[in-house]
Amino acid sequence: MNDDAIELEGTETPSVPIPEDGLILLPLRNFVAFPGTVFPLSVGRARTMAAVEQAIREDRKLGIVLQHDPHEEEPGEDELHKVGCVAEILRFVEGHGDGSHLICRGIGRFRLDGMIAETPFLVARVEMIPEVEADRVRPETEARFQQLRALAVESLTLMPDAPEGLAATVAEMRDPAHLADLAAAYSDSPVEERQKVLETIDLNARVKLVTKMLKRRVDVLRISREIGDQTRVALEGRQRELILREQLAAIRRELGETEHGVDEDISELTAAIEKAGMPEEIEAQVMRELARYEQMQPAAAESALIRTWIDWMIELPWAQPLEEPVDLDEARKILDADHYGLKKVKTRIVEYLAVRRLAPEGKAPILCFVGPPGVGKTSLGKSIAHALHRPFARLSLGGVHDEAEIRGHRRTYVGAMPGMVIQQLRRAGARNCVLMLDEIDKLGHGVGGDPAAALLEVLDPAQNTAFRDNYLGVDYDLSHVVFLTTANALDTIPLPLRDRMEIISLPGYLEEEKLRIAKRYLVRNQRAATGLGAGQVRITDAALTEVIRHYTREAGVRGLERQIGALLRHAAVAVVEGRQGTQVIGKKDVAQILGPRRFENEVAARTNLPGVATGLAWTPVGGDILFVEASRMPGKGKLVLTGQLGDVMRESAQAALTLVKGRAGKLGLTPEIFETEDFHIHVPAGATPKDGPSAGVAIFAALASLLIGRKLRSDTAMTGEISLRGLVLPVGGIREKVVAAAAAGITRVLLPARNRHDYEDIPEAARKSLSFVWLESVEDVLEAALEKAGK
Repeated sequence: MNDDAIELEGTETPSVPIPEDGLILLPLRNFVAFPGTVFPLSVGRARTMAAVEQAIREDRKLGIVLQHDPHEEEPGEDELHKVGCVAEILRFVEGHGDGSHLICRGIGRFRLDGMIAETPFLVARVEMIPEVEADRVRPETEARFQQLRALAVESLTLMPDAPEGLAATVAEMRDPAHLADLAAAYSDSPVEERQKVLETIDLNARVKLVTKMLKRRVDVLRISREIGDQTRVALEGRQRELILREQLAAIRRELGETEHGVDEDISELTAAIEKAGMPEEIEAQVMRELARYEQMQPAAAESALIRTWIDWMIELPWAQPLEEPVDLDEARKILDADHYGLKKVKTRIVEYLAVRRLAPEGKAPILCFVGPPGVGKTSLGKSIAHALHRPFARLSLGGVHDEAEIRGHRRTYVGAMPGMVIQQLRRAGARNCVLMLDEIDKLGHGVGGDPAAALLEVLDPAQNTAFRDNYLGVDYDLSHVVFLTTANALDTIPLPLRDRMEIISLPGYLEEEKLRIAKRYLVRNQRAATGLGAGQVRITDAALTEVIRHYTREAGVRGLERQIGALLRHAAVAVVEGRQGTQVIGKKDVAQILGPRRFENEVAARTNLPGVATGLAWTPVGGDILFVEASRMPGKGKLVLTGQLGDVMRESAQAALTLVKGRAGKLGLTPEIFETEDFHIHVPAGATPKDGPSAGVAIFAALASLLIGRKLRSDTAMTGEISLRGLVLPVGGIREKVVAAAAAGITRVLLPARNRHDYEDIPEAARKSLSFVWLESVEDVLEAALEKAGK
């Protein structure tokens, strides 16, 4: 015995005198010890503890014996088997609360021969049973020994929890007695069978008994392995999944993870998936991912990714909601209540709604509202959603430069999310919502791909029935979504994308229209924003007109609304300070509140000299007027151009000078003037880039006016492209240019005759306030634009 490994300190068990032929007994409930084996024991009963302590104190051996009834706490001689195993203690570890532990080694068999003492522990007189020596083994026993060894090796190979290396040790054994005891000790046979092996003294009978026991056990292990192999192959589909779920549930119950935790979560997710209304193939894929999620540890990184994906799939609107029929009269009332004017636009929207009512499953066109800022493009989309009784969602595309923003990122990337289209559909909560793609003309193009190309599938009715977001990884039907788009300009929209949309242009507002919009909508909205009541402040029409003319210059009304808000905030201060009565803001009060006028009508001042022409230009924020100034100086006929002019506009200036030179005789000019003088053409607002061919007429008129010394009419503005043959060619943006002319106080406009078809697009108010002259050639320009010679 290794005394260094045994520690017994502070024991209070008194020593008991034990005769030399006495053996301390250690009754065990469910364990049989065999000679030649090393085995651990746990002792916790008071009598067995006292026996172990006495054996350690006196360096005695223990008699390990099995008791008949495992529930008996203090068995006597009659409750013990008659044959046991003498063992020596190799190591003892005193426990604290859960009993003590010792490691023993079996030495030999004994037979009880009467009790010597029963308190404080059992002491018995025993008879040692000698073992048969190896050289006296009979041939029959040797033959059985070979069979037993083969069975023992196979048994240990088939047993899943056999000690490592034990099979190799057994294969090298040559002692039948030791092998029989070892095989019985490490088998998982019932304790009664092992006790029977211990009590079998005859070696031949013992080997035969252990061989029979092992053979039966090996047959069971073989069948279990075959059944396990067949089961792993045969179990498929639902049956295999159910068994795995039961096993997983049992494991989690053992780990304590099932109380109101994972099982309830899986049940809730399963119910939510079944309720979502997904197509069958998509629901099957989600259920497969749910099965993967169920098998993962909650702390695993992929577990959170799969859970997030499942949540997205559940929250997406899959089922088609019932649609209310479209009432066209109600739609007209909604459009008129939300927007002033825009008759042609409203008519087209009503036509669109009528088609949606007659053919709800048809492929409706994608409407694209094009116009300057502040004319009501986005609010028109909200009105359409209101008329259709559908949720409205808005997606801003300004500055989007990555294709993944539309199609989403793959789930393998950190922080992956669906594209903005899918995100807005989840936010709207309906797969037939009205989705407005705002600022589609401001899409970027970066290293992450072309988002405009990704939008082709979204906006094409022939393709969006199976739109595939990279994050979802499944097809999603977008054909029931009503897509609307907005843009300030068409030039920057790629042609394939523009081809999939129906363009609806929204013109800028005239002064009269802005006044009515301000009275009907803007004042009311800003009054509510500042917390003022209808009876606390009033803005006169003259004050609103003053703001429109001299404090804003825009096609829409967004800047006008900000200025009205500034007026009302000034009135709010007076109300808070306790001034009584209604605060009235008149025309004279505007300058005190907003400061000096920011814009002046300087058309007349700019055109009171020869060589100054008033042109019309189109900009992304609407139409505008521009002035073309021409000057002459001694030189060699060189043409100087300033004002940040683009290449096309520079070429128009060269063409205008050529036309003037070619008509020098008709204009009363000598050819030498073009060789002795230089000409300078400048377009003010030099910090603003300008380009396009439509200023050709104005540049020609300015040069002709300068050279012949006659002023151009200050009430006239013009636009048109010129050719070297002297023809006036058509240009675009006529409606916006004419509206800008009317807003600037112009009374006559000169337009190309080939633009007569645009006359119907000009607002009625602008037509009434302007007179139109249609130009065929540059001679018509001089005839209509120059003041009379005698004036």
